[in-house]
Amino acid sequence: MISFVSAGLLALLSLSIPVGIVLFLLGFGVDQFFSGFPLSRALGNMVWSSSSSATLIAIPFFVLLGEILVRSGVATRTYAALDRWVSWMPGGLVHANVATATMFSATSGSSVATAATVATVAMPQAEKLNYDPKLFSGAIAAGGTLGIMIPPSINLIVYGFLTQSSIPKLFLAGLVPGLVLALAFLLVTAIICVIRPDLGGNRRVFSFFQMARALIDLVPIMILFGLIVGSIYAGWATPTEAAAVGVAGALIIAMGFGGVSRTMMKDSLLGTLKITSMIMLIIIGASFLNFTLASAGLGRELTSFMQGLGLSPVGFILVVVVLYIVLGFFIETLSLMVVTIPIIVPMVLEQGYDVIWFGILMIVLIEMALITPPVGLNLYVVQGARKSGTLNEVMLGAVPYCLVMLVMAFALIVVPDIALWLPNAVG
Repeated sequence: MISFVSAGLLALLSLSIPVGIVLFLLGFGVDQFFSGFPLSRALGNMVWSSSSSATLIAIPFFVLLGEILVRSGVATRTYAALDRWVSWMPGGLVHANVATATMFSATSGSSVATAATVATVAMPQAEKLNYDPKLFSGAIAAGGTLGIMIPPSINLIVYGFLTQSSIPKLFLAGLVPGLVLALAFLLVTAIICVIRPDLGGNRRVFSFFQMARALIDLVPIMILFGLIVGSIYAGWATPTEAAAVGVAGALIIAMGFGGVSRTMMKDSLLGTLKITSMIMLIIIGASFLNFTLASAGLGRELTSFMQGLGLSPVGFILVVVVLYIVLGFFIETLSLMVVTIPIIVPMVLEQGYDVIWFGILMIVLIEMALITPPVGLNLYVVQGARKSGTLNEVMLGAVPYCLVMLVMAFALIVVPDIALWLPNAVG
């Protein structure tokens, strides 16, 4: 059954069939060949039950928030402001790519949206200032992955929904690893550019007055982050309500900068509709596939196989890490989460691991999948914004940052408190 699903998934994806449709087709295939009961009769109930949770309403709100910030020009102002503050470091503007992605991640909740925003704003500067195209574009692709780690994160919302775990705790748990990853990206960039100064382009130094003035463009994003995350932990709003508050805040900020227009709102709503529809189709399709797989006995087979290996808890989690790295080469990240969580998480909990901690470990591994070929979405997003060069350049530029993520994954295994310290301290 596992080989059937794996081969079918790769074959259908290679035909450029949308991921959500592929998941439905695989569910029907499992029903046809591996089940003695007509599981497809439960399709209507599965569609309703997997899409009727109020928690999922947060997804279109966070997507709309990101769309408003991008299309109103707020993201462009943020990039320009961070350019003033970090371009003096070895690597110059490459650091602005990572820093902007970090700040935008704190409001958008989407890695692809973050990468697309930074790439659109930053790419025109690369050739003008003589930056190495590989490192410059690779940093954007890697920085964009922070969108699913730093709260508010759409992927963490989906994880909390599927595992029935606390979304506020997941947001807190992702904050420290996300910031540590961002700092590690900056450090690796600086080290590379100290060893190879020709890769870092022209470093620029701005006056203190220019740097201080640029802070005006950073304050709105920081206020918006505080509004969203603060309202959750103060107990004033649920994650869904906080997302709605964030949209209202983004609109006020956009109006303050004069970026609101009828065309902007139309494009933002249309973009939100497209992205949310894609996400929901994947969630519903994966829920149906998971139902057919569980009913056909895959969960029991996989559990028996893993138990038969006789691994220690550490050995078990290392196998899971390798599994996610390999699957990440071939499966889109949200699909990978939704398909594997119902099968893997119960086994992880049985080994004595914390559900919040594993959620953060999974997100780190999912982040790697975003910048590893052949299905690394951020690689294609950045290449699309470049309009020149080859995809291989973006892939090579992302390699150092993949290694940083791998180190972070093992650090989380060795020191779980990297993720658990903050949620335990708060509550």
